[in-house]
Amino acid sequence: MVDICEESLVDLPQFVRRIAKGRPLMCGITGWVGDPPKDTAVIKSMTALLHHRGPDDRGIFTSPSAQLGHTRLSILDLSDAGHQPMVLGDLVLTYNGEIYNFRELRGQLEGPFKSDSDTEVLLHLYRLHGDACVSLLRGMFSFAIWDTRRRRLFVARDRLGIKPFLYRKTPDGLAFASELKSLLELGRPSIEDGAINDYLTYRYIPTPNTVFSGIHKLPPAHTLVWEDGRTTIAPYWAPSAEPTITKAGPAIEQLHELLGTVIPEHSISDVPIGVFLSGGIDSAVTAAYLDQPLTVTLASEVPHRNEAPAALEVARHLGTRHFEHSVGEPDLDTALDTITQLFDEPAADSGAWATYTVSSIAREHVTVALTGEGGDELFLGYKRHGLLGDEHLTTLCRMVAQIIPPLTDTGRSLQRRGLTGFERYAELSSGFTRRQKRAILSPRLSGDDHDDLWYFRQHWRPDLEPLAQARWLDLHTYLPDSLLTKVDRAGMAHSLEIRPPLLDHRLVEFALSLHPDLLRSADGTKGKLILRSLMESRLPPGHLDRPKIGFNLPIRRWVRSRPEIYRKALDRLAQADIIRRPKINHLGGEQIWSLLVLDRFLHG
Repeated sequence: MVDICEESLVDLPQFVRRIAKGRPLMCGITGWVGDPPKDTAVIKSMTALLHHRGPDDRGIFTSPSAQLGHTRLSILDLSDAGHQPMVLGDLVLTYNGEIYNFRELRGQLEGPFKSDSDTEVLLHLYRLHGDACVSLLRGMFSFAIWDTRRRRLFVARDRLGIKPFLYRKTPDGLAFASELKSLLELGRPSIEDGAINDYLTYRYIPTPNTVFSGIHKLPPAHTLVWEDGRTTIAPYWAPSAEPTITKAGPAIEQLHELLGTVIPEHSISDVPIGVFLSGGIDSAVTAAYLDQPLTVTLASEVPHRNEAPAALEVARHLGTRHFEHSVGEPDLDTALDTITQLFDEPAADSGAWATYTVSSIAREHVTVALTGEGGDELFLGYKRHGLLGDEHLTTLCRMVAQIIPPLTDTGRSLQRRGLTGFERYAELSSGFTRRQKRAILSPRLSGDDHDDLWYFRQHWRPDLEPLAQARWLDLHTYLPDSLLTKVDRAGMAHSLEIRPPLLDHRLVEFALSLHPDLLRSADGTKGKLILRSLMESRLPPGHLDRPKIGFNLPIRRWVRSRPEIYRKALDRLAQADIIRRPKINHLGGEQIWSLLVLDRFLHG
């Protein structure tokens, strides 16, 4: 039987002591190379702003041509062994993340080693292999290595974009940080009109841009080199998008073997680990491949939004130590303030509140939590995936949609059916379509000179069939820019490291090789078929047939009960020459939320 625990673990210190000494579990990194100021006030301020990412230790490296900063969270051991920035000869490293194969890599290096940290292994690996070292790493990371002799900066971000890295050019150098707020210490740039337009299309600001002029995100699976005033950015990983596996039996067996390897690796040996357990299959997969983990579930006080009973059923079936916490709905102002402070730029994923809340609860019990992020993207689990192959009535619906108001549900549904291929994916994945934006945006932002769909177009693969295209696009756009950004910021706000084992690059490469027929039913009503087949005997009977619920904010009810907040937001956005005044009943809940978040970001 599983225990439902109402309070924090009383034996936390006992299992904490089992974590390897000197291993930093999460960090914030900062730096300024080339032309840093002579004093250290700015780098110290940049680093202090990331205190939540690592509250236990803080370090600064300074030299005439470089300043690097680091904040660190350790569990028990605060010795200098894992202190950062770490120096090895001419090399200085500031690093955020986890390298899961660091012990294997350490066995291939000569050393000598002064600690048991993956940080030191990374430095030795770079000294031996140079820039090519990044291809040897398995994990989630962003790091910067400054070569004091060559005056050269090398930066890398993990393959999926789990860990963030942002940068801005200075007159004769480059500054970088884990979060936008640190780079604003160098001065607050102007806001880009194009970024606002993109935000309304995608519900996030697409990489490499941010809402601020001159501040950029390093794309996932890319390196950055700054040397002699020049910045070079290049990819280091390019998985195949071509589906090659068509038989279910061997695919299920291979998936089982991969999960049995990858998920325990992400728990780092025998370290007690927590799992965010929802009512869905992805988190259940993660918990099922661990040995009696601790699980945490958020219980909604609204019955039709409550996944806690399904999660409890899974926890009992797997024999986990389960913690269920009931939470009410936040008020509108609290939710808006929290989310805008998390991201430092507009981000309209209303699920961020739930992730923020469950992270706060989980942090009472553990310092590391595993999640099921990536399952929907890799195994075609979203409802919209079921609509991508629906080509019937395309021409007729396209014609009828032209005479129906674009902001109505009927107009949008007909418009969707009239689209094919790229257009349909973009419409299903967008906050506001181009037609809708023309109906509400000011002329300044709704001009024809901006390609609304440039980000989707950049990653579009016309050689793939629709579902394989969707999987590829999800992996390169929504996943890193919205989902993983949300998870990182929400976890880090509570000094909680969140790890998504389903996004291990070996699993990603395998998933991309699966033919969509192995993942989506012929009628489009069910996704993740291969995961369902694998887990059918490992989960409670009937669990796989439960509808997906999610923990959604009551946006429309808020607007009905607090109309003055919405009206005020629209007034301010209109005064800022961003929108015309749309009618409230012509917008969906997520579109309303996008405008509320934008207003709160711009006007506080």
